[in-house]
This record gives sequence, structure tokens and C-alpha cells, in this order.
Amino acid sequence: MRIIIAGAGDVGFHLAELLAFENKSITLIDKSQDVLDYAATHLDVMTLQGDSSSIDTLQEAGVNNAGLVLAVTTSEKNNICTAILAKKMGARRAIARVANQEYLEEAQRSTFRELGIDSLISPTQLASEEIFRLVRECSFTDHFSFEEGKAHLIGITLDDYSPLVNQQIAEINDIETDVALRPIAILRGHRTIIPRGNTVLRRNDHIYFITKGGNTDKLINLVGKKKVNVKNVMILGGTQLGEATAKRLEQTYNITLIEKDKERCKELAELLHNTLVINGDYSNINLLEEEGLNKMDAFIALSNNSETNIIASLTAKNHGVYKTIAQVEHKEYVHISQNIGVDTLINKKLIAANNIFRYVRKGHVEAITSLHGVDAEIIEYVITKKNQTTKKPLKDLHFPNTALIGSVIRGDETLLPNGDFQLQLDDKVIVFALPEAINKLEKLFH
Repeated sequence: MRIIIAGAGDVGFHLAELLAFENKSITLIDKSQDVLDYAATHLDVMTLQGDSSSIDTLQEAGVNNAGLVLAVTTSEKNNICTAILAKKMGARRAIARVANQEYLEEAQRSTFRELGIDSLISPTQLASEEIFRLVRECSFTDHFSFEEGKAHLIGITLDDYSPLVNQQIAEINDIETDVALRPIAILRGHRTIIPRGNTVLRRNDHIYFITKGGNTDKLINLVGKKKVNVKNVMILGGTQLGEATAKRLEQTYNITLIEKDKERCKELAELLHNTLVINGDYSNINLLEEEGLNKMDAFIALSNNSETNIIASLTAKNHGVYKTIAQVEHKEYVHISQNIGVDTLINKKLIAANNIFRYVRKGHVEAITSLHGVDAEIIEYVITKKNQTTKKPLKDLHFPNTALIGSVIRGDETLLPNGDFQLQLDDKVIVFALPEAINKLEKLFH
């Protein structure tokens, strides 16, 4: 598949990096030659300097033979124009990154589809939804649901008091519990481990489980965590993401938002209906204390400065706040969250890139997500035709060693398969995969 990516910033570069790993034919377009030179020295991609909304530039990039055009520059208007032109000029699919939340309403989406844009992606909206999930299930560092809650993917850090510390994976089932779960990945420092029966769990391991719907409370008890109901939330930063997050949370929680710009505070006070907006300096700990930092259940730092967000979140932890989330601009920071004391670091550009990535997967992909700091993907494949996957048990499918089937959803049932399990037509298979396994999986499920 020929893929054209307009914009070599963080979103575009990350997408190109993911796709180049899989030997896709990629052309990266950007106005800045310096940015393209950096990409060319780090990635196996073709580069083209120019304006992606120019017909001549798109023709030079070979848009008429493109299977996918991803318009992800920092200019919303440029992205919309690029996607419309690309589709009209022969691209099979066109996706545009937008910032305006109005465009994401269904009525607006249908208008853009009529214009030729197959999908609109908003990094801000996607990040605010992820933050909402993290606050709602604050004992976990990650929580994703599949098939309307039939299966859950849950990330959790093992502390000193967890009964799982120093246990082998095979011994988890011997602990007295009726929780049906499967460990599918361990993040230990910067290393991603696919757990086997003899893998020993360690303190500070960040472990990901697949479990059936309704088991999340039992899982909290199993790993030795406490159930915390969030009521009070403090948001640092009146950025676009801060505003979107406050809007998403204010109907459920008591929200206090701190913003240092007085004029922006006035705007936020008009836009937000159930949020207390405070004008103040982020670094003023006394101010945060006066506004109830010690009484907060969750603290979300969303300013435009990564270091400010990390330090503020660590300060909140020291004041007894249970759940801390910090936005970081540099994707390298995402890998360190479990090691420095912040519960979750998020990067909205990476969230957007991973959301877009599902459009380039072979096979019938129902959903795809990535885990914070883990160089891997969770892919939900649908068995749409009878092939080798339905004719042999799993142990005979030559499944890659760097991938693991977490669960299978069959109708209303959620199953945790073993080696003798055999897939059936219409099964939905949730797979954890390291990058090097993707090509084999696509051939297997194609």
C-alpha cells in the first residue's frame, strides 16, 4: 500500500516510524526541509518538500495510486483541504486531523464524508476521553474495554504490598480467587516482557491483564490495591486539552481548574458550567493548597510545559493525591512514568497516531490501541472467513513468540483460550503484539 503522510511533526513522524517498520511505501510531505532531512536520516521513507494542499505537490507524491492519505499537519485548514483534494484525485482513503470540536459532531462528520474525507481525528478529543477513563478507574494506570465491556484490558503497578510480588505467573491461579484473568504484558523499566508461566513478578512491575467484564473490582483486591471513588479533581492548565477535559469531567466530578492567564480564565468561566476556574501561577504551591490540593482525589496537569506537568504531579502525590496524570509533549517521556512516581503520562499526539494506525492494518481489524510506554499494540481481529486459523488449534498455528492471544469474544461469551482452543467464524480475537510480530499476524488473520 502506498501511503502519503502530510506533516512531519510528532504525529506524522510517529506514524511514519510505525509504518516504515513494516516496509510500507511511504511519502512524507512537509514545508520544512529541515524537518524532512531529520525524518530521512531516521526513517526509511521518501520525502517531498511542499504544500500538501497543492495539487502539483499531491500529483508529484503519486496521490492517484495512494491507498491512504493522512493529513496531520498542525494546520486544520490545510489538513481538510489536503484530504478533500487527495480523495478527488484518486486516493482510496483520506483522513484529516482537526482541532475544532464542532467538526466531530455527527452532522458535521457526514458533511465531511460527502466532501470525501473518510475520517476526522482530534488529538484533543481522544486524549480527553482517555483521561476520563483513567479517572473513572483510578486504581488502574490504563483501562480499555472491548465489545461494550465484555472484555477489559487493565494496567496496574505492583507495589510492596501486592501479594503477586515474587510470584510466578503460573502461581497466580493458585491464589484463592474467582477472577478469570490473563496477564499479557509486563513493563519493567523500559523493557516490555511477554509473560510466560515461569516469569516472576517484581515490585514496581507494571502488569497488564485481560479480564472478563465485571471482574475489575476483584482484580483490584487480587493485586492488593484499594478501591477509591473519585469526587474532587484538580486540573492544571486552561489549554485546549484542559478545557476539553474539564467539559468531559464536570458533569461527574467536582472540578477545580487553575490557569495563569487572566483573560483565558474569563473565557473558561463562560465555556465551563460546573467547573471552578482559578487564576493563579502553576508553581505556587501555597495557592494549590489554598484551593484544596490536599482534598483532591485526582490531579491532572495539562499545561503546555512537560516539566511543569511532571513536577506538579509529583507535588500532588506528596500531598496525598491518589491519582496523578500529566501531559507531556515529548514522546520519550511516556516511557518513564512508572519509574518517577506519576501514575500516567500521556501524549495526545501519540494517542492520535495510534488511533489513526488502525486504518492501515491488514485483516478485519475491529479496534486497536497502544499501552503507555509499551512498544506494542493490542489488536482486535475479527475472523471473517474460514482460513487456517479456524482449521487448527492455536498451538498448531505457528503463532509468533512475540505475540499473545489475550481473549476471544464469541457471541456473548468472553473466553481465555489455551493451546487446544480452536477459533471459529465471527470470533473476535484480542491479540497483544510486539512490532516484529505484526507482519506474521497480518498474514495469519488476513
